[in-house]
Amino acid sequence: MSKLMAGRTGLVVGVANKRSISWAIARKLDAAGGRLALTYQNERTERDVRKLAAELANEGPVLPLDVTDDDQLDAAVAAAADSLGGIDVLVHGAAFALPDDLGGRFVDTGREGFRTALDISAYSLTALARRVEPHMAARGGGSIITLTYIASHRAVPGYNVMGVAKAALESSVRFLAWDLGEAGIRVNAISAGPVRTLAARGVPGFGEMADQAAERSPLRRAITADEVGDAALYLASPLSAAVTGETMFVDAGFHAVGI
Repeated sequence: MSKLMAGRTGLVVGVANKRSISWAIARKLDAAGGRLALTYQNERTERDVRKLAAELANEGPVLPLDVTDDDQLDAAVAAAADSLGGIDVLVHGAAFALPDDLGGRFVDTGREGFRTALDISAYSLTALARRVEPHMAARGGGSIITLTYIASHRAVPGYNVMGVAKAALESSVRFLAWDLGEAGIRVNAISAGPVRTLAARGVPGFGEMADQAAERSPLRRAITADEVGDAALYLASPLSAAVTGETMFVDAGFHAVGI
């Protein structure tokens, strides 16, 4: 396990703080020998991301990235590839919806809120994939991993427009898998069960949702961010060389039951 990512590089998007799932994934890839570039969204998160990056055994660059800004997308991917000597793995953990669109009724979602959620949470995967494609193709292939949630195909009260965005994200995974497969680039999603991140606090009733998932899942427990990181390590490594276009559930089996 310790050598799964030896000689491999990655760009990790979505680290905001130590509780971020993207950070748990970064730690797992780093521990397996990978060298990573991390991104931060704005000045408010830059300090925390730089402090976390300094904890990695194979510290790489820390780059600004607002995924709604095409110039920053160009610059971040180019800088990561230049600093790392190429890109083998992309971890996409960007997601956002306007607070007013979480909770209440989905039918009341405004046009701007809908556009914002879909742009940041779904389209950004395609925008990043297009930019990393030549770098991965030059190295004989690569792995793109994104994060989704069961609300992509079930109505989860309070998740609202973010569930619609995750549905678009999962569909994008399948289309990207087809487009990029000829170059040896695999594209997959991890559908994680509820993890108590800071971002999750913005979803009304999240605590109750997490408790119910733990009670009703076949394993009768909650999952951890580290378990999502382990799944991401598998998808990033040669162990999953024939796996693409998939949504892998890491939710203690909750998705498999009907109660």
